[in-house]
Amino acid sequence: MKHIDWNACKGLFKDGQSILIGGFLTNGTPEALIDCLVESNVKHLTIIANDGGYEHQGIGKLIQNGQVDHLMASHIGTNPLAGKLMQEGSLKITLIPQGTLIEQIRAGGAGLGGILTPTGIHTIVEEGKQVIHVNGQDYLLELPIKADLAFIGGCIADQYGNLTYFASQRNFNPILALAAETVIASPLSRVDTHDPECVITPHVLVDYLLEVHHG
Repeated sequence: MKHIDWNACKGLFKDGQSILIGGFLTNGTPEALIDCLVESNVKHLTIIANDGGYEHQGIGKLIQNGQVDHLMASHIGTNPLAGKLMQEGSLKITLIPQGTLIEQIRAGGAGLGGILTPTGIHTIVEEGKQVIHVNGQDYLLELPIKADLAFIGGCIADQYGNLTYFASQRNFNPILALAAETVIASPLSRVDTHDPECVITPHVLVDYLLEVHHG
């Protein structure tokens, strides 16, 4: 794990990257990392997250800035701009049932070939997907999801990069930390050490801690 400042963090971003972003309606969303990404102005991103944030908050800032080509999320209802851009055809949005989405990410992190789920059977979610029959039940095969980067928020870091989380800000963050080539955490606070029994994301999964929050 390395400590990284604002400018060095921007150097990790490239056009066309896929990025997992933690949070649930911006609760636990790593706002400092999103601001850093906005300032970098890289384009053609694929963003994978629970939702599209709000129009001027969270992931919505990336959409507002025209940096996102494809959003994979469970809903976009809190961001009217995302819906407008989708209808215009200027933003591709793949809507995935929430439980399915996090399980696909978990499968990516665990090195699995996918998951079987009954969610979406006989709906438009089924279109173009393989249906597998097991013990009298039909399941959709949903493929694993991984990404180039994962942005982790809502966390408390110790000096080694071990993370725990503030209450419900834990949400998607620990699973996302398993499923990216490079994991960057933006801690809300620091401690010298954690009780090992309280560590949720061990330091071996964290590549960088953002050291300086912009502004």
